[in-house]
Amino acid sequence: MARKDPARRAAELRDEIRRHDHLYYVNDAPEIADEAYDALFAELRALEDQHPDLVTADSPTQRVAGAPLDSFPTIEHAAPMLSLESDKEEEALRRFDQRLRKALAQAGHEGEELTYVLEPKLDGLSLELVYEEGVLARAATRGDGVRGEGVTANVRTIAAVPLRLSATARPVPPFLAVRAEVILRIADFEAVNERLIEEGKAPFANPRNAAAGTLRQLDPRITASRPLDVYFYDVLAARWPPAGRSRGKGGPPATHQETLAALAGWGLKVNERTRPARTLEEVLAYHRELGEGRDDLPYEIDGIVIKVDDLRQREELGTTARHPRWAYAHKFPPRKEVTRIERIVPSVGRSGVITPVALMRPVEIGGVTVARATLHNREEVARKDVREGDRVRVQRAGDVIPQVIERLEEEGRERPAPWRMPETCPSCGTRLVERGPYTVCENGFGCPAQRAGRLQHFASRLALDIAGLGSENAELLVESGLVRALPDLFDVTKDDLLRVKRRLADGTQRGFADKSADNLLAAIHKAADTELARFLYGLGIPEVGDKVARDLARHFGTIAALRAADEEKLQEVAGVGPRMAEQIRAFFADPRNAEVVERLLDRRVRLRREAGPVTAQLAGLKFVFTGGLPTLSREQAKKLVEANGGHVVGSVSKATDYVVAGEDAGSKLAEAKKHGVPTLDEEAFLKLLRKHGISVTA
Repeated sequence: MARKDPARRAAELRDEIRRHDHLYYVNDAPEIADEAYDALFAELRALEDQHPDLVTADSPTQRVAGAPLDSFPTIEHAAPMLSLESDKEEEALRRFDQRLRKALAQAGHEGEELTYVLEPKLDGLSLELVYEEGVLARAATRGDGVRGEGVTANVRTIAAVPLRLSATARPVPPFLAVRAEVILRIADFEAVNERLIEEGKAPFANPRNAAAGTLRQLDPRITASRPLDVYFYDVLAARWPPAGRSRGKGGPPATHQETLAALAGWGLKVNERTRPARTLEEVLAYHRELGEGRDDLPYEIDGIVIKVDDLRQREELGTTARHPRWAYAHKFPPRKEVTRIERIVPSVGRSGVITPVALMRPVEIGGVTVARATLHNREEVARKDVREGDRVRVQRAGDVIPQVIERLEEEGRERPAPWRMPETCPSCGTRLVERGPYTVCENGFGCPAQRAGRLQHFASRLALDIAGLGSENAELLVESGLVRALPDLFDVTKDDLLRVKRRLADGTQRGFADKSADNLLAAIHKAADTELARFLYGLGIPEVGDKVARDLARHFGTIAALRAADEEKLQEVAGVGPRMAEQIRAFFADPRNAEVVERLLDRRVRLRREAGPVTAQLAGLKFVFTGGLPTLSREQAKKLVEANGGHVVGSVSKATDYVVAGEDAGSKLAEAKKHGVPTLDEEAFLKLLRKHGISVTA
């Protein structure tokens, strides 16, 4: 087959990568494995390296973090970014509804239906993004509503922001300014704070501050290292095609619901919990529903937003100097309560950082009983001047993490001396050291508290995924002396577990029963055969999250190659900068860590060798599997395709290249015949692989 023209192939790759970015970051429905995606990306990068003239501003390879900026430029918005009128009282919402209906009646629209669109009020950072000819041209924060800070370089690193809009569903206006909310999901917020604490830096108070602080970094590499997300919810300004040329499909939408559909059609992520409402009772029901379920959401909300759907009615209602008359934010009540601190105790984290924790009289905040709250570090304790016995106001920061907001004055009450951090570790007695505002125990695996935290991390879902080894059992194994270092976990016997007992505060004992001991040992045995990426993440190497662990495993292939790599070689891995490379190198160079790794690999943990770089023999080919194959499992067949650049998809369409059918093939076989897609049995599938130069053992 003749080699494709480089320009044509580069265009195909860009379109394919954009499609997979949209599936992964917007639809949360990936079609291919990371390895196959990486193969497409690597092929495009290689083409652009060979032909620099093919590089375009909207190419996925240009979604990179550039050099640090000296300052942010000031950018004037395409249209004013107004704030919303808001209140948490139901009566204020009723007045808003009455005011709208009265204003529309006075404008000659009496009796006209009024439809609202309801959206969660995301607690993030408002942003304007401008697309010219469908390509991202600039992005700016809200600022004062008229002009904001130009943060284009940082926004380009957000994977959910398309660099080029899709015109498949609806033509894209040549000029389009859209409004979005940048957020940091709760789980990502906690991971960012954990990393900051490990680095001796102050954590963010809540996800909103974290999102704002991340987007305003002068160094885009820092922004790129944190998984910001974004939701689009309005068109600020657009240059629409003439109505006669587009007859509705490309012209301006008539309603807000049509606006959201247009945004989604262009590849911009809109919130899935948006819905229309025709009565105030429906609005209040939506507010109650989100309020009761907000703890289950993966991101922060602090209320709901109510907007008039009909854009013509919006024009009639107009705006004030500060906010639109056609929109309103109905806030949730603040989650704050007053209680008293009974004790302040130092808590040792798995990284050795000592965190002051306030033990309080239990208080219910937003339906959750809170009895502990973090005080972050010794400087925070001093700044807020909180002491044992103080009356304090507490909130669930980000509706998740309890925090002491402030101390309440009590006239005439005699307060104890200020709280002081201990001089030695409360877990192992090692003398503590100060790193900036943080106090640290440097005893590592020798500290029981750190050992328990590291053991729990080693067993976590993204690491070795050992079911039944949560915080309580990790503490139980460490306190009993069964696990003095990670390798000891694989030497534990059933008799050992049955002997373990822990006396609780109420006088009862806790330990392992016969079945729970069997279950834990089975989980440990299963986890002993694992992937290099999981093993690396489980070791708790500073700054190495699960994604970096996967990148390292894929790049080096073996633990030996990784341990031998110097900082220069480590920085060849995407996403690994100088500081991270230094941390990784220092971790493996530490004799204590080296001993742990060597003991783990000495007949305890078996690392499955990484498949190595993904090849491209099947690049661009899409496979669907249906039914059971005689010798290959579905997972084995999928890996054979994806390891060689092919795509495994879940449904059959005209774009599918092959359907591989086994025993009890379902409706997908009929779909293949309907679309004229070639079908293969296992023998024909393996023959196809060999034809492409792929070695198979079956």
